[in-house]
Amino acid sequence: MHGWIVIDKPVGPGSTNIVGAVKRALRDGGYQKVKVGHGGTLDPLASGVLPIALGEATKLSGRMLDADKEYEFTIAFGAETDTLDLEGSVIETSDNIPDWGEIEDVLVDFIGEIEQVPPAFSALKVDGKRAYDLARAGNAPALAARKVTIHDIRSLAEGMDEGVRWATLEARVSKGTYIRSLARDIARALDSVGHVTMLRRTRAGPFTLEQAISLDKLGESAKGRTLDQHLLPLTAGLDDIPALPVSPDQAGALRQGRTLIGIAAQPGLHLATDDNLPVALVEVSAGELRVVRGFNL
Repeated sequence: MHGWIVIDKPVGPGSTNIVGAVKRALRDGGYQKVKVGHGGTLDPLASGVLPIALGEATKLSGRMLDADKEYEFTIAFGAETDTLDLEGSVIETSDNIPDWGEIEDVLVDFIGEIEQVPPAFSALKVDGKRAYDLARAGNAPALAARKVTIHDIRSLAEGMDEGVRWATLEARVSKGTYIRSLARDIARALDSVGHVTMLRRTRAGPFTLEQAISLDKLGESAKGRTLDQHLLPLTAGLDDIPALPVSPDQAGALRQGRTLIGIAAQPGLHLATDDNLPVALVEVSAGELRVVRGFNL
């Protein structure tokens, strides 16, 4: 079991809870024990694509953290909460509620590289402590702004429920982007305030909702010993990395962590393969091939 299972995470459990659920499913199905990790945290109130790495694929979890993500999210205007979502307490209100045209017009200002201040309720560390722990203790830290990239953002729907104006948007963003902060900043750019009421990740790197299964389906497949039907190969997390065939002797050297000399390949990252079997993620530079991450397959 070396590869990826994409879970359609429901609202409620956190990412570590989903990892635990996958471990239990593997155990209940009598599968061999393997390492399990996730490829990008999702807040408990968020749903959607959560790539789960099994076995040797866990060595690529860090690459998923660096990958672009796509989200659908709903902003409710008129109130901002301390957590910037439904879970928090209202800390500011505004009677200035933007109309649909104003919301659409302001989105273009957020495309490209922007400065973003992360939410106080986040997993970032401040002096060795999680920001959300400090915030819950009443000592919300002043986090520094950082650069993130909004590749694209567009409106999907809008409406008014019980006097509350809402807008649902879709965004493709770089690593490190907080959608809750993006929603806050969009509302403030409209001389209003707002918070996220729905957040759903539709893509994480190469993985999409079309590949995802529910937790119920996960359990059923594990007990029926058909989980392999939902297991994507280790290479599914490397769809942007070109393959570099190597000989059995070269593969053996790479498995020992040795550097190969005189390799005719374009500089950059490659996936070294021996008869289509992944050997290592390697870096080619000046004719030398060095192992970045080896796979024990």
